[in-house]
Amino acid sequence: MKSNQPIQFKLFTALVSVAFVALSATSDNLPDTDWTEYNGGADKNHFSPLTQINTANVNQLKPAWVYASGGADTIKNTTQMQCNPIIIKGILYGVSAGSQAFALEAATGKEIWKTRLNDDTFNMTSRGVTYWTDGKESRIFFGYGAFMYALNAKDGQPIISFGKNGKINLKEGITRPGADEYVVANTPPTIFKNVLIVGTRVSESASALLGDIRAYDVKTGKQIWAFHTIPHPGEYGYNTWEKQNYRNVGGANSWMGMAIDRQRGIVYVPTGSAAFDFYGGNRKGDNLFANCLIALNATTGKRLWHFQTVHHDIWDRDIPAPPNLFTIVKDGKKIDVVSVVSKQGFTFVFDRVTGKPVFPIEERPFPASEIPGEKASLTQPIPVLPEPFTRQSFTVADVNPMASNKEEIIEALKKSNTGSPFIPLGRERTLFFPGSDGGAQWGGAAVDENSMMYVPAKENPVFSSIVDAPNYSAGKASITGKQLYQTYCASCHGTDREGNHDGTIPGLLNITNKYNNIAILQIMAKGRGMMPALTHIKDTDKQAIIDFLGGKNTSTQASVKSNLSTSPYTHTGYNRWYDTNGYPVSTPPWGTLTAIDMNTGKRQWQVPLGEYPELTAKGVPPTGTDNYGCGAVTAGGLIFIASSKDEQFRAFDRRTGKILWQYKLPAAGYASPSVYAANGKQYVVIACGGGKLKSKSGDRYLAFALP
Repeated sequence: MKSNQPIQFKLFTALVSVAFVALSATSDNLPDTDWTEYNGGADKNHFSPLTQINTANVNQLKPAWVYASGGADTIKNTTQMQCNPIIIKGILYGVSAGSQAFALEAATGKEIWKTRLNDDTFNMTSRGVTYWTDGKESRIFFGYGAFMYALNAKDGQPIISFGKNGKINLKEGITRPGADEYVVANTPPTIFKNVLIVGTRVSESASALLGDIRAYDVKTGKQIWAFHTIPHPGEYGYNTWEKQNYRNVGGANSWMGMAIDRQRGIVYVPTGSAAFDFYGGNRKGDNLFANCLIALNATTGKRLWHFQTVHHDIWDRDIPAPPNLFTIVKDGKKIDVVSVVSKQGFTFVFDRVTGKPVFPIEERPFPASEIPGEKASLTQPIPVLPEPFTRQSFTVADVNPMASNKEEIIEALKKSNTGSPFIPLGRERTLFFPGSDGGAQWGGAAVDENSMMYVPAKENPVFSSIVDAPNYSAGKASITGKQLYQTYCASCHGTDREGNHDGTIPGLLNITNKYNNIAILQIMAKGRGMMPALTHIKDTDKQAIIDFLGGKNTSTQASVKSNLSTSPYTHTGYNRWYDTNGYPVSTPPWGTLTAIDMNTGKRQWQVPLGEYPELTAKGVPPTGTDNYGCGAVTAGGLIFIASSKDEQFRAFDRRTGKILWQYKLPAAGYASPSVYAANGKQYVVIACGGGKLKSKSGDRYLAFALP
């Protein structure tokens, strides 16, 4: 087969697509088309075969219906919606700003049912639900805090025969000595036949619960199997940790969602870093199966193969999104592949059955750590192809020439550890570029029928450093509220209590003016947004922290052994670097949408995603912005994506990256849209939750269609 056949194949499919678009645009008999699972289907490709809305008519798109889901905090703007709704046989299932599951008529937005769950559990932001049916009954599986519910798809009522009164407590089975209690199911579970496969979010502190992958019977809720991501004695990978780490280290959990090849019975599970994120002196070794893509037998949980994308992670470089499953043509052969994108801007691609890398991956050397007790990996795996979708270094040459305090930024940068990926955090300022949460993030990537990948990303410099954790004497110790704040809170909210400049992590300087004592205690007990619940801290310690935030530095008697972090170090927070006018200090673009031909691994185009209107008004070309979520790609030649903090919902031409349509949303759409057809009409729906990046919160779902 000639080497140019992939190009011929793409030209042929493009012509077929154009012809299909022309026919579809005039058809009044469009069959109902579902969006069956989170991110579109088992392959997690965010792809729809629908063509009624296409490049020729997308500029006519109008709002078709709006649904107020309820639960938004529009005063303090603390709520979010990250839900990618599913559509099954004319019914849309989603999650409200108040974390309640609901069902709507997909063609009208009319509510059918909504839950009123009120368990005493942890707060969370849900990304959606999972549907199951055996042809006789239908169920919705919904993670509500620490519980996995089975709901009747017809009325939303818990199915009492599942688990205990309709739910499973996900904390059961993942506890360990000295661990906290925080666990939530924020991403929809995966189903293979009658097997419900569940990953969870746990805290990222040294007290984190275990990150085991677990499977349950969809009808009874009885556990079928568990895969230990921190191996036990005798299990594969145990020698990549220190002894007893399965008892004294947590994390390595799958919070981001899974993909499944149902024909082969293989579930593809990505995992995050072990806790604590930025120091691993107590877990020397590569740390399998943290930061891995793991292929498991979906029926038994047996490991088939794995690949670790970061060895001994001390950068919080989790695999940030579900895998994608698709087929490429390489060297004249079709290969079924699975890929994952990374926070660093890489894409790893593997043969779906064997786990063999499809493109070369090189082990390249990186610096050692200067922190006593830490032993960074000598090398890290770097894909040669596909080409990175973000820049890989930040130096003086990359400082934004428009920065308001450019010289000050340059002087600070000269004193920082920067210039390449995977520089271990040290005592001095160390740069993450792309930032600590991407590069790619939880929205992941979309892939079309031609194996073209579309991935949103951001490129905001973030800095941090390692500092000593407060050193308390063994046994009982008198500890001040300030010391407790430095131990439990400063790594996120900052040693100065100012949080992140963009509001992703709020400042706490005036928190006691915004919330009363009871409200703050409740947030600490249940968590909110990115913040996990501080269940491992005594009430007297929590009160001492609140007193400190209110201007008093009271002392308390804390049990060092049971209540304080076991790590001798903490870090100085996720500090996004902005100039004095509030813009990233790096040269634009700050947010991008990139198309990559996965048959060749070559980038096809890259465009800014989002803009700052005030800069555009001054004649500055669109810079892109911080973004969350992903797009939906259609056979109609379009990519629909919101994601940007500028609150715009856009349609891009998938061939060129040109914007063909955009609409101002009532709140930012930090979620992925869904595409479906009902009653002969194609719809695109997006959750407009806002609440991140100092944007206002909302509770609306907007669906769009042609007039």
